[in-house]
Amino acid sequence: MKTYKKKVRKVLTPEQKIKRRNFISFLTFFVLGGAAFGGWKWLLHAPEETPGVTAGASKPLRRALNKSELFFRNLFSHKHLARTYPIDRAATDVRVNGDIGIEDEDFDQDNWRLSVARGKKEILSVNMADIRQLPKTEIVFDFKCVEGWDQIQHWAGVRLTDFIAHYKLLEEAKMQYVGMATPNGEYYVGLDMESALHPQTILAYEMNGQPVTPEHGAPLRLIIPVKYGIKNLKRIGTISFSNQRPPDYWAEQGYDYYSGL
Repeated sequence: MKTYKKKVRKVLTPEQKIKRRNFISFLTFFVLGGAAFGGWKWLLHAPEETPGVTAGASKPLRRALNKSELFFRNLFSHKHLARTYPIDRAATDVRVNGDIGIEDEDFDQDNWRLSVARGKKEILSVNMADIRQLPKTEIVFDFKCVEGWDQIQHWAGVRLTDFIAHYKLLEEAKMQYVGMATPNGEYYVGLDMESALHPQTILAYEMNGQPVTPEHGAPLRLIIPVKYGIKNLKRIGTISFSNQRPPDYWAEQGYDYYSGL
């Protein structure tokens, strides 16, 4: 009959345990670091997406952005409101960021008109006097920029839902997207309809209780708290509705089309 000796497990000293843990930690770090570097290099050299409504991003990144959009749109609810603050928390020196589409110093606010596509052929023309007759809504919220800064700001104007209801644009509002552009067409955004109809989305004509200044998009700009600043179009000139994604300035530069918060 054979006898088996029980294998004695070697007991490590504290110094040996520390060395083994350090070795495992460094090995894990280099393996994960190598994998991350390899993934970054693969993404860097991946082919770019075919230019269209979106452009400037690699194909894998754009696919990921589109998947993220679908995920967040499925979770979106008009019951989820951006946090609001007392008026005394609002910045008195409101930060200016970007002037694309509003550089024209000779722009005539008095003759400004908002053009809204209603139906296939009709164009609705609205002036500021018309807009100021609609119910006024104020909001103090934390404006967020994709560059990483944020600021509590105070705006007032007419809710987009009230504007749509007043001008009988309910059929247009059943479409999937809203497109907006500056009067000169140089800056433009595309918005999913769910976000556009959010109860905190307003067409703003006042900032800190005064008319919006030219550098902030006078006479009328978009304030949409559920989006990053790049979607908050200054100096709205046109509004349109469609079931296809409208053009979007920054999405054409490689940014996320949805840009939601």
